[in-house]
Amino acid sequence: MSQPENKLRGKFITFEGIDGAGKSSHIAAAAAFVRDQGRTVVATREPGGTPLGEKLRELLLHEAMHLETEALLMFAARREHLAQVIEPALERGDWVICDRFSDATYAYQSGGRGLDREKFAQLEQWVHGHLQPDLTLLFDLPSAVAGLRITAQARDRDRFEQERVDFHERVRLAYLERAAAAPHRFAVVDADQAAELVQKWVEHTILTNCL
Repeated sequence: MSQPENKLRGKFITFEGIDGAGKSSHIAAAAAFVRDQGRTVVATREPGGTPLGEKLRELLLHEAMHLETEALLMFAARREHLAQVIEPALERGDWVICDRFSDATYAYQSGGRGLDREKFAQLEQWVHGHLQPDLTLLFDLPSAVAGLRITAQARDRDRFEQERVDFHERVRLAYLERAAAAPHRFAVVDADQAAELVQKWVEHTILTNCL
């Protein structure tokens, strides 16, 4: 006899986009908006989200490595993140808002670096074949504009941010390809507009799709 669906399960929302698209700056406001609706929110990020994941994040962002090593470490951090943070929160009925998830690995490692898509699919199925986000907000921005934003930031850039514009364009196209394959899950916004307009879109999209 099958188990009844958990009616109290929380929602899983992810924010995606190329570096410089501005997604991270909207996450805190989105979490506050959901809390204002009476939900408990866990805001987290990938790679990272756990003590082990944060150590792997430092390696991934700053150490050169083989493409497949990079992909395996991304999914290793994700498996720990799911086990320690995401799945327990959802089971409690909390909402999880995550800065990047497997769509980022598809975009960056497969789209940007050329990881075989079948290998990506096998890793995704193995690590979280039972779980996908309820909603993915994709911040779309021309790679040239994103590059100018990154250059204007007064901080050290990680090795992904240091990649050439053509790399980021491949990442962008892979994101759009992924969104086209799962239109029931993705909502795409033109991130090349005023932050206030983007934030209103974020709140409206969450309200209409999850609340």
